[in-house]
Amino acid sequence: MWEILFWVYIVNAVFLINHEVDSAYWKEWNLIGLPGGITLFLLIHFPLFFLIIYGAVLIDRGAPSGLIYSLVVGLVGIIAFSLHTYLIKKGRDEFKTPMSQFILKSTLIISVAQLGMTIYLLIF
Repeated sequence: MWEILFWVYIVNAVFLINHEVDSAYWKEWNLIGLPGGITLFLLIHFPLFFLIIYGAVLIDRGAPSGLIYSLVVGLVGIIAFSLHTYLIKKGRDEFKTPMSQFILKSTLIISVAQLGMTIYLLIF
């Protein structure tokens, strides 16, 4: 099951990273009130992307700490979907394009599957 989790994690990571590319397009730093504009937004993403990729390495190696990374990445995917859905319902126009919606909905589905697999591996 570790190998399947690895590939699910990779797919989710790709969707989350693409969501962040989409977030840059929509200038998400303005949406969430992050000071520093694009510069701080990009600086924050260097360690975030490193940690996402490092989590995949840990899972590939079968390291128990990889399951913690997997839990976090799965939860981040669910939070991203939920937060952006909430903002859209509040009248925000960002992330309403078909591709933005595809990325967010796919992230939700993959994140739920990833969390299920991760919890299974943590218990058994």
